[in-house]
Amino acid sequence: MDAPTTAAPHPRLSINQATVKYATLPEALDVVSAAGVGAIGTWREPVAAVGLDEAVRMVADSGLRVSSHCRGGFFTIPDGAGRSAALDDNRRAIDEAAALAAAGAPGSAPVLVLVAGGLPDGSKDLVGARSRVSDALAALVPHALDAGVRLAVEPLHPMYCADRAVVSTLAQALDLAAPFPAAAVGVVVDTFHVWWDPALETSVARAGAAGRIASFQVCDWTTPIAADPLLSRGVMGEGHVDFGPVTAAVTAAGWTGDVEVEIFNQAVWDAPAPEVVDRVVRAFAAEVPLSLPLPR
Repeated sequence: MDAPTTAAPHPRLSINQATVKYATLPEALDVVSAAGVGAIGTWREPVAAVGLDEAVRMVADSGLRVSSHCRGGFFTIPDGAGRSAALDDNRRAIDEAAALAAAGAPGSAPVLVLVAGGLPDGSKDLVGARSRVSDALAALVPHALDAGVRLAVEPLHPMYCADRAVVSTLAQALDLAAPFPAAAVGVVVDTFHVWWDPALETSVARAGAAGRIASFQVCDWTTPIAADPLLSRGVMGEGHVDFGPVTAAVTAAGWTGDVEVEIFNQAVWDAPAPEVVDRVVRAFAAEVPLSLPLPR
């Protein structure tokens, strides 16, 4: 499948599969590779659709790096069968991340992105929910260390606190990660979720000093907010995010890995995948002032 891209993609650009949501895994791999992009961030649902063994083969054949695997988490529910099932599912996700990264090209990252989960139905106990996130990390870290996978806690914008993530700032994510080895638990810096934070530069520097940055994701914040707030992510340059200072802070903190473009946007999803990737390549070059060295 040929993509219309003519601009050379940045060598550290990765296309997160969410950006081409309606593409199957083989279609996404083909489109990203055809565009000359070197990396992809995988998602569990398209991997499950073909089966892990087949997904591993496809990734290996693609020649692409795997920059992360999305997503685990959603473990704020109270103790019981549901919580046990969630933890078991996260262990399976850890194994998937390990297998896909091992199949990817050199520079692939065995990283599992975690979205903490929101308040359980009928609950207003934020403190308790956040405590259960910490407990879940403690339960998962031994398996992550055995698998060589890094759990990446992603703070989400506060508007998602009730239903998706009780972790809202990078500082909170770092506090959750702190009790565990940096090799096992890191954090995600996602411009959509953290661009507004007045403590962002300080938190990014703290993350870098502790060796905790596990993933850097970019997209824009557009207004008006969509009826479904999940779909308010835009292509870089369409919204309000100033990518220069954020990228400079993450670079100064030592990040040299791939940078994923992750966009949830209905109009983007409805466009042909090759056109989306071409648009992302151009916007990334124009808006994200990233240094050139390849991931180590």
